Amino acid sequence: MTQEPLHSEEQDESVRGTFTRLYADGRAYAEAEVARQKLRAAIVGAGVRDAAILAVVAAMLVFAAIVAGLVGAVLALAPLLGTGWATGAVFGGTLIVALLLLLIAKGRIDRMKKAVRA
Repeated sequence: MTQEPLHSEEQDESVRGTFTRLYADGRAYAEAEVARQKLRAAIVGAGVRDAAILAVVAAMLVFAAIVAGLVGAVLALAPLLGTGWATGAVFGGTLIVALLLLLIAKGRIDRMKKAVRA
């Protein structure tokens, strides 16, 4: 009775073929994953770009609406105060509101700095 060797040539070829297929499959999977991640990045990039464009347009429209409101306030106050005083009142009121908003922003930043230090 003869025993066959544990590692025959057929088994070596089978193992080699298995590893070759495993390597090829792993490489194909990695390439597919890279392509998938590139596609995801492109989709995210397009979404961020579109959102940024829309946000800029919205900000411009808000700015235009504020200007129109201020002009309207000047025109509404002009018969009561006169053109110069109406312009001054709207300008001064706008500066006071801007100053208050800046003080609130400074308070938030100071609170944030204090929270970060603690």
